[in-house]
Amino acid sequence: MENKEQKQKEMSPGERIKGFNEVSLGYTREQAVKEARRCLQCKVPLCERGCPAGISIKNFIKHIADEDFDSALRVILEKNSLPGVCGRVCPAEDNCKRMCVSNPKININLLERFVADNSKKIIAESKKDKGKIAVIGSGPAGLSCSSDLALMGYDLVLFEALHTAGGVLSYGIPEFRLPKNIVNNEVEYVRNLGVEIKLNSVVGKTFDLREISKEYDAVFISTGAGLPYFLGIDGENLNNVYSANEFLSRNNLMKSYKFPEYKTPLKRSRKTVVIGGGNVAIDAARTARRLGSEVVVVYRRSKDEMPARTQEVNHAEQEGIEFNLLANPLSIIGKDDVEGIECIRMELGEPDDSGRRRPFPVKGSEFIIDCRQVIVAIGQGPNPLIQKTINLNTGKKGNITINERYETSINNVYAGGDITSGSSTVINAIRDGKSAAKQIDETLKKRRR
Repeated sequence: MENKEQKQKEMSPGERIKGFNEVSLGYTREQAVKEARRCLQCKVPLCERGCPAGISIKNFIKHIADEDFDSALRVILEKNSLPGVCGRVCPAEDNCKRMCVSNPKININLLERFVADNSKKIIAESKKDKGKIAVIGSGPAGLSCSSDLALMGYDLVLFEALHTAGGVLSYGIPEFRLPKNIVNNEVEYVRNLGVEIKLNSVVGKTFDLREISKEYDAVFISTGAGLPYFLGIDGENLNNVYSANEFLSRNNLMKSYKFPEYKTPLKRSRKTVVIGGGNVAIDAARTARRLGSEVVVVYRRSKDEMPARTQEVNHAEQEGIEFNLLANPLSIIGKDDVEGIECIRMELGEPDDSGRRRPFPVKGSEFIIDCRQVIVAIGQGPNPLIQKTINLNTGKKGNITINERYETSINNVYAGGDITSGSSTVINAIRDGKSAAKQIDETLKKRRR
């Protein structure tokens, strides 16, 4: 049995910071087969237990080892309609049993990416005679729910507020990590299943949820977490202070990095400070670096507590991004435009509710970082538009409240993804979409009896 881990090729740091081409280049055919043949084919595969989408990982890897790539893709598509996306942003290999018995672990995500990129998707047709369902929001939860219900035989209409489908996959994740042609291909697959996608359709503005809920047998809300959080410190209203949401949307969705070819401008600054330690913060930092800025990431805990994926942090360091850890912003300095940011040193105490050690300020340790742009990436919350226009039960942070069956407080209206959880991961949103689809189907089946 092969035991040598196959390493994918990557663009060199010096080359990749010059543009927005994808950094990770994936596997060749030979590499994919060799990596698949390292799989232990466990009787009790931990990787499958840990997969929120429920993919038969063991089986699709066996097909790759046998060089039957089309069959491998069919196995994945039985559970996940977004394999090209998940192969790039899902840390599936974290659950590989090889971690326990003989490192290195299998690169499951790279194998999923390989078959998604190199196999033909067979469109499974089904008669749409079970009912009509509306899905609001075309991010990973909405796409997953739509595709599953379409395959079950429902007539689907997917409402998207923006001019492009994909949700956070389109506006939030940079081109160099998730090329938009991959997202577009996955969206097209869902459309080819018979899902009608209505763009520029803002439910709560151009469409009323009350009317939609009367017209359709069920409604699934998956409008995501598009409301950025800010620090509430002095100077956040200065010019050149961005939320990571706006900064990334301008670059990813509106392609401001190609200005003036694309008409959305974005000022390029000599030095940028990014506040936060999650994947969104790292995405914003690496984007600013590609726009020609020196970049400093300010994070109040240590590197060990950073929630961002290790691979993305490593890529950022390779690209020359500085990390100023155990530091917390106090104020943003400037008259009209940003001129700097004042921070204070932190030290770590006992773990808090998140399981990470709680940071405390060190008295008298204030310092200033000179910069001309600040990007705030400390999290985001549920998009509040629908909740403000109809009487849905919500939590303290505005997230839609659901029960274990993904049902909201309104009959026949379901919800899932970041609109219910606040902010999570792509694969967890896909899980919610799939689970909600199952619950909707079960409810409508009972109604038809």
